[in-house]
Amino acid sequence: MTNYSEAPSSAVKPLIRFQVISDIHVTTDENHDFNRNFDRALKDIREHCPDSAGIMLVGDITDSGTEPEYDEMLRIWKENGRPKMLFTMGNHDVRWADWDDRRKRFLRKTGMKGLYHDHWLEGYHFIFLGTEQGLKDDAYLSDVQLNWFEEKLAEGSDSRKPVFVFLHQPLKDGVAGSRDWHGVVQDSQMKSILAKYPQTILFTGHSHWELGSARTMYLSRYGTMLNTASVAYLSTDTEDYKKGSQGYYVEVYGDEVVVRGRDFASGSWLASAEYSVKYPVASPDEKGNRSELP
Repeated sequence: MTNYSEAPSSAVKPLIRFQVISDIHVTTDENHDFNRNFDRALKDIREHCPDSAGIMLVGDITDSGTEPEYDEMLRIWKENGRPKMLFTMGNHDVRWADWDDRRKRFLRKTGMKGLYHDHWLEGYHFIFLGTEQGLKDDAYLSDVQLNWFEEKLAEGSDSRKPVFVFLHQPLKDGVAGSRDWHGVVQDSQMKSILAKYPQTILFTGHSHWELGSARTMYLSRYGTMLNTASVAYLSTDTEDYKKGSQGYYVEVYGDEVVVRGRDFASGSWLASAEYSVKYPVASPDEKGNRSELP
């Protein structure tokens, strides 16, 4: 795979570039593998994509949601030039503690305007969802949030243009690891909403399933779903712990989104995790199949 910074001048330039990472699990120990992995991922992105529109962090920012862990995350972030980063909350950021305390801390430390929020970057819509209860593993999305989500998806809706959605927990029986590691209480409601907007690309984390596993990318009647693996450590198809650090580089073109898996530990591209989504997309047929529009 050609390094982004070494792409030939004759190549078509992407309309926007960004990265998606998840599950950094920063601890209070600056020498911990997780903290070093986060630092290395930021350095990799700065080197290979200096014109990035932003890094999307899909939850489990900290290992246990404490103030010192957030401070350590902020230290690493600042030391790497504080690149633009947008966050959603993971279960490790909220569980086993007072919900109101963890909610306020997430908002204060990340600077996000709410537990769920949206942004327009270079004309593309980025929507972040987040739990509204401090559950151990699952995400709870209120009716208010779900209604907001559907309204946001309708804004400027166009089958020729992707909408990027970010949520820590995957939907059931979707991407790699979601059979046992899914966790959205309102799973069926989410799927009903997404089915109306097949142009969406949903990035989730939570399972740590390594990139290249079966169903790392899943084309469904609910849009395109992508498992985001983890920057801190990985899980195999047999649910075994594995040292490693992975994430995505994303390039958006006029009629295509290209997603490339990156191994931050080795500083290499993952040929087994390179995906392309063509646009425009069609609504699913009666069997739930998707096909490109003529």
